Amino acid sequence: MYTELIQKLYSKTKPNITKISRELKITRVTFQNRFEQLAREHIIKNFTININPNISPNLKYIILEIKTNPKEPHLVEELQKIPQLKILDGIFGEFSLLTLFIFKDSNEFSQVLNIIDKIMSNSYFKKYQLVEAIRVYKTYGIELTKVRLDVNYTLDNINYLILKILEEDQGLKLLSTFEISRILKRKYQIEISQSTIYNRIKNLEQTGIILNYAINFNPSKLGFKGKFFIRIKPRDTSKYNQIALKLKKKQEITHLFRIGEQYGLFAIVRVRNIEDYASFIKYLYETEEIEDTFTIFVLDELKPYTNFKFY
Repeated sequence: MYTELIQKLYSKTKPNITKISRELKITRVTFQNRFEQLAREHIIKNFTININPNISPNLKYIILEIKTNPKEPHLVEELQKIPQLKILDGIFGEFSLLTLFIFKDSNEFSQVLNIIDKIMSNSYFKKYQLVEAIRVYKTYGIELTKVRLDVNYTLDNINYLILKILEEDQGLKLLSTFEISRILKRKYQIEISQSTIYNRIKNLEQTGIILNYAINFNPSKLGFKGKFFIRIKPRDTSKYNQIALKLKKKQEITHLFRIGEQYGLFAIVRVRNIEDYASFIKYLYETEEIEDTFTIFVLDELKPYTNFKFY
């Protein structure tokens, strides 16, 4: 029941708790009790939204691999302070940390890169590498080719701040337009009416900029024990796009990127156990379109709360 409750909180518009309670055939009070239980057990953390990376200018997805050692916990602590950090995992291999950052634009990327350089200057190995996503096929379990994005819609600074608030400033209670208005005034010295905020949010939903409303949860506590990063090399490099469009349909893949390297597809895979991952790998090679893969096993999710559509 808890898993179904969390699934119901994913929606194109702001979740309607009364409607969700009816669909689950429980009272609103029962829903609230179960919701609070999920919070007490540290299964859920906060409401959020997912933003279409293809807004103008496009969001920048950056994968950062870092070489460190267990005696440098300060590196993890400093990285976790960067708000653009979405994933931080301990991994096995040449690099010991793998991160995913999402930036508003190139300027924001450059500013944060300076911060990362300062953090890495205090590390023992001082070794890291950046990989930029050229195209995003899937993010947080959402197939982007299925999303209709109004490319003519102008995303101004106020729209972007509203998106930022909906993504980062919500707790276990969905923000009202009144609360968003107060945050805009307090944090950004912008005064704007509730009706204007409401209309802007509706436009952001209808134009495909807000992909969905979601809740950050702890995947391991919902049975997702396995997380893997996989690089994929096709037999025919002219078929990258064709293969990616097939792979994005796989429910095990929560994120899928085209990157500018020899193994030109990069995916994040979530499974409940190692046997499921073995089946996933078997599927890749049975297609006869894949020449090789390289898997990175996640040892420790250092940013334990995330969100993705699961089935």
